[in-house]
Parts: sequence; structure tokens; C-alpha cells
Amino acid sequence: MRHKVAGYKLGRTVSARWMLLRNLVTSVIDQERVITTVPKAKAARPLVEKMITLAKRDTLHTRRQAAAFLKTPKSVKKLFDTLGTRFGQREGGYCRIVRLGPRKGDGAEQAMLELVGSELVKRAAERAKRKEERIKAIKEGRDADAEPEAE
Repeated sequence: MRHKVAGYKLGRTVSARWMLLRNLVTSVIDQERVITTVPKAKAARPLVEKMITLAKRDTLHTRRQAAAFLKTPKSVKKLFDTLGTRFGQREGGYCRIVRLGPRKGDGAEQAMLELVGSELVKRAAERAKRKEERIKAIKEGRDADAEPEAE
């Protein structure tokens, strides 16, 4: 019996489970959104929130703790430079789990583990990209009109 034993086993050995969760947390921090199964998302959420809490403190010690857990230096940099400042005023609840329905292959229930506010950031980035493309198209249109007149 597993009385008072916290956490999820996920059908893996301790080392495989630990690596799975480290990779999942690193992916969430890098991409701000990951699609996985519901138990994996529930197991990874507290770890993602712990990493963001470390980033809010932003000391050398917390940077080393995060670097020891996360898999890439790029994710550590993003965690402290971007996410720590974004969630600086927030007291908790940095992640959300959205259920997506069954997976086509094996029917496992899927969920999206995402950072709160990432949809706003992504929308703003897409909007800025579209605006740049419009400005570029307008300039190219003017340049195309200006070239025949110059000749």
C-alpha cells in the first residue's frame, strides 16, 4: 500500500521518472506550452512552479539550483531573464493544465501544460510579426513603384 506517499510513479524507475520530469520542465520553460498526458502534466506542474519561484528570487544560489535541475543553459537564461520578471508580482499559480481529450493512437487522455499568460505573449508576438510583414510589404510596394519612375 502507498499510504501517505506523495507523487506519481508514471510506470517508470526512479531515474527514468526523474529524467522525464526534468526534460518536461525544461520544455515547458523553453516553449511555454507542452502537450503530454494528464498524469505527467500533474507531476510536472509543481516542479515548474518551483523553478519560477526560484527565478523570482534571482540570486546566484537560485541560479545554480535551477541550472542543476534544468537541462539547457538557454532555459536557465529564459527562466531568470523573462519568466522571473513576468511573474514577479504573482503569488503563485504560474501553470495551467488544460485537458485536450484522448490521444488518437492509444486513447490516453492528453493535457496541455502551459504557463499562465503565455497565450497573450504569443499573440502579441504574432501581431508584431504580422505588422512587420505589412510594413515590409508596403515598403517593397513603394520601392517597386519608385524603381520604374527612376529609370
